[in-house]
Amino acid sequence: MIATAVLVALITAGGWTVLQGAQPLAFAYVLLYAVMAFYVARWNRGVLPLAAGLSILLAVIAAVSAPGWFARAETGFQDPAIPPDMLGLLTVILVPVSLVLVAFALRGFAQKWNVEVEKDHDGYGAYDSGDRGTGPHPAGA
Repeated sequence: MIATAVLVALITAGGWTVLQGAQPLAFAYVLLYAVMAFYVARWNRGVLPLAAGLSILLAVIAAVSAPGWFARAETGFQDPAIPPDMLGLLTVILVPVSLVLVAFALRGFAQKWNVEVEKDHDGYGAYDSGDRGTGPHPAGA
């Protein structure tokens, strides 16, 4: 998520002068990805489906907008702060990074981080020690 946020921030900063009203959306993506990365770092898996959905949308937007950056390399267009070919390359790189984020977010969500397994003092749960459904044993048994 941090890599995606950095790529979006670089593309936004580099193409600031030629972006046509997309700056608020780009800032929203950077802020959302930073907040979601914070929650994932705290082992909160609830934001992972949201990250996957936003990444799919971002991958589609990046795939559609990448040819536009390469077209700006022609003469007659206003030059952005970063060369248009570099912005096009960063936008193309953003597509697989977003798709990898989708795969990892969905895989992480499937791992069920929020499920806790009780362990007894030996480190084995009631089902791990072969006592299927007999319940806890008294100390010394």
